Amino acid sequence: MSLSLVQSRAVLGLEAPAVTVEVHLANGLPSFTLVGLAEVEVKEARERVRSALQNAGLEFPHDKRITVNLAPADLPKDSGRFDLPIALGILAASGQIAGARLAGHEFAGELSLSGELRPVRGALAMSLALHQQGVASRLVLPPGSAEEAALVPDAQVYRARHLLDVVQQFLPAPAAPAEGEGWARVTPAIPCEAAPGPDLADVKGQAAAKRALEIAAAGGHSLLLVGPPGSGKSMLAQRLAGLLPPMTVVEALESAALASLGGRFSLAHWSQRPTASPHHSASAVALVGGGSPPRPGEISLAHHGVLFLDELPEFPRAALEALREPLETGRIAIARAARRAEFPARFQMIAAMNPCPCGYLGAAGRSCRCTPDQVSRYQGKLSGPLLDRIDLHVEVPALPAEELLRAPAGEGTAAIRERVVGARQRALDRQGKPNQALQGREIDAQLALDDQALRFTQTAAARLGWSARSTHRVLKVARSIADLAGAAGVGAAHVAEAIQYRRALRPA
Repeated sequence: MSLSLVQSRAVLGLEAPAVTVEVHLANGLPSFTLVGLAEVEVKEARERVRSALQNAGLEFPHDKRITVNLAPADLPKDSGRFDLPIALGILAASGQIAGARLAGHEFAGELSLSGELRPVRGALAMSLALHQQGVASRLVLPPGSAEEAALVPDAQVYRARHLLDVVQQFLPAPAAPAEGEGWARVTPAIPCEAAPGPDLADVKGQAAAKRALEIAAAGGHSLLLVGPPGSGKSMLAQRLAGLLPPMTVVEALESAALASLGGRFSLAHWSQRPTASPHHSASAVALVGGGSPPRPGEISLAHHGVLFLDELPEFPRAALEALREPLETGRIAIARAARRAEFPARFQMIAAMNPCPCGYLGAAGRSCRCTPDQVSRYQGKLSGPLLDRIDLHVEVPALPAEELLRAPAGEGTAAIRERVVGARQRALDRQGKPNQALQGREIDAQLALDDQALRFTQTAAARLGWSARSTHRVLKVARSIADLAGAAGVGAAHVAEAIQYRRALRPA
């Protein structure tokens, strides 16, 4: 038969739309044509496939006109994931393997010139797509990619190391599939328990900042730490991920699928909250994602984890303003002329900054040498709408040397995490989501404010000139404080504490 069909999948955002690789062999001038909106790296598959077939001892139809179509034609295809299905399509069309036996399988893999299979991006997204669509298909993937895809429950994933390992399973003569070192069904691997991260007990003093960190972890709130150099802002930020509750299976799969798309997946970090720490020179595209086809940025790679932005005012203004929508909605849509991709971005942002260019505004024992105009320009790099979306603003003062050296170790991460897990579970049992994610009527329904707390909030909002968003965010922080205390409703004391964490940057 001169026509063969092989199933594969493209990757577009977290989606993995099906792609049919159609291969036709015809008489005529020898040629190898690849159509179907393929990017440059896909078109280069012609040379990789030709060399891989020859070096594997298989026959390449030099005397035929080869046409390969990647359908649907209007779907962009990138990377070398279609090397393996194209090679199998040529072998099936030339009668070297049984094309009918390819039904029920989906293939992806990049070929080396010797025929060995190399990993591809987005294997976990492919397996997730099959699971969500209820498609009972077998995935054939290279080493590395197969282990990713097998993490999806009930996935049928086979690992192949070489093109010949795949060919052997689909020879025309009927034979039972033989498993071995080159071809094997992959079962989900259980990674070893990860080493514990940095402990919050290492941070001496800073009781207010530690309390704010606990509240942020309990409710999923964003946090801004302001203080002079060396006061412990980065140490505090690096310990937030250790306070968060364990990931659910769904959260772990979403996070791992995004890491796979970004080429950062590691089985050793499976089911661990990610922490993304981009340098302050990162562009807006690096933070929110982009490119053609669109790929996830740092905020999506931090999905269900922590995004730490150190030296916040030093980031480009465009990059910071691009964070507004995802901080509010938990998603980011990358729109291009030909294609639109949407990525989840439900991250916890923790940012750190100095109060002024020299860093010592308001610091004890050091005098600030910045003029009021310099301080104003420095703090003005952060727009009001962005600051409005950050739930907690906390000052981290520098500790005197005698207090730093003599202070005992503080409370450890394990004890604080236990309280955080309990508070987060109370919120999930009550409303099905963390407090930070409450919107609209949900805020009124879940807060259960008493009369004194309501009057106190109204007075504070009027005197401090809060926007509606600021008021709602203070109330959501108060709800998290009440959950940590095990209270059914939000009282005036909970609101009063929440207001303390809504401080403005100190003017010169």
